[in-house]
Amino acid sequence: MQVSFSLRKDKKDKQGLMPVRMHITFGGENIRKVVKGVKSTQKHWRDREQRIKAPLKSESYNYHIEYNEIIDDYEKRVKNIFRYILLNKLEPTKEYIIEKFESGIEVSLTHEFFDCYNEFLEKDRNQKAERTLKGYTTVLNFLQEFENETGFKIRFETITLDFFEQLRDYAFENKKLSTNYFSKIITVIKTFMTWSFERDYHTNLEYKKFKSKEHEIEVIYLTMEELLKLYSHEFETKRLEHVRDVYCFGCFTGLRYSDIKLLKPSNVFDEYLKVTIVKTKQTDHKIPLNKYSKELLEKYRDTIYEPLPVISSQKFNKYLKECCELAEIDTPTTITRYIGNKRIDKTVPKYELITSHTARKTFVTNSLILGMKEMVVRNITGHRKEESFRRYVKIAEDFKKQEMDNTWGKFPG
Repeated sequence: MQVSFSLRKDKKDKQGLMPVRMHITFGGENIRKVVKGVKSTQKHWRDREQRIKAPLKSESYNYHIEYNEIIDDYEKRVKNIFRYILLNKLEPTKEYIIEKFESGIEVSLTHEFFDCYNEFLEKDRNQKAERTLKGYTTVLNFLQEFENETGFKIRFETITLDFFEQLRDYAFENKKLSTNYFSKIITVIKTFMTWSFERDYHTNLEYKKFKSKEHEIEVIYLTMEELLKLYSHEFETKRLEHVRDVYCFGCFTGLRYSDIKLLKPSNVFDEYLKVTIVKTKQTDHKIPLNKYSKELLEKYRDTIYEPLPVISSQKFNKYLKECCELAEIDTPTTITRYIGNKRIDKTVPKYELITSHTARKTFVTNSLILGMKEMVVRNITGHRKEESFRRYVKIAEDFKKQEMDNTWGKFPG
């Protein structure tokens, strides 16, 4: 590749000024572009340096400093584009080079998308909950698979609407991902792009146009009858008994599993827990203890497991399903998911849907059904988003209406 500058002698004006033209040559191709706003006389143009020289003291100022800076910028931008093409093993075309040059977007030679994403993960490792970081890592793996399987090169400047559409088609057609899961992927991508934009790793704001709606999904929780059935079940192994106890503790307190894992004896008081919430960073958050949560803490007091026998979340969810199956938490439960516009209904035994995250949902839903005030529940759980909490309120209201109909509907009118 070569880039040079010359005067357009065929465009001389009455003052003898001629536009400066940039000439790019590569692989037998030629691109010519006028350097906007830059003109010079033949007298002040230096052919060897391809720049404008200073006027004599007796002559008027010819803006040679400003004009030469513009020429320098044109040359730098072109060389950066070709350097980028070389580093990323791209096939240069006239259309590609003109598009990149005219877009004004400065291509990055030092900040690669996936390198920066790994930096994003590392720097957030002490700031985000384990579950959040796991989601970020899953998105990274998904994007790498997308690039490998489709050949679409992911760079900061290729995060465009065309990328969004290809990624969406890949998610739905190749991976059969649900609409809601794809929406979460887009949310993570936008979070990362904002993070990297704020650090001057790129100047591309096309990602702000990405939109992916979510469908409301079912709230999976244990009814009080199911919860107490699980709580009182006699398991043959300590392994399952421990998993059951930790899960039920979440159902009785509303704590996330990530917060239960960090509990220490010093967090436990007679009538409440005092904790720092991992997800929201809320410090000295008080959670009142009921008789069931107190029983569980007392069970492990002065043991090697104090305050609770917590294991890794991956094994926990596997063993938890086993616990619920043995306790016969097997009500047929239908879930509805969308892959693009295609609706898929699936009915499975309830135990297949129980995970550590359903403990918190169980606490909120049953607390509302039992009559606890919404404000009190939200204060305990730390729910901030009104729309997510309203789902639990609706379930509680529907349950109370059903109970009213079941009770009073027995009597003839």
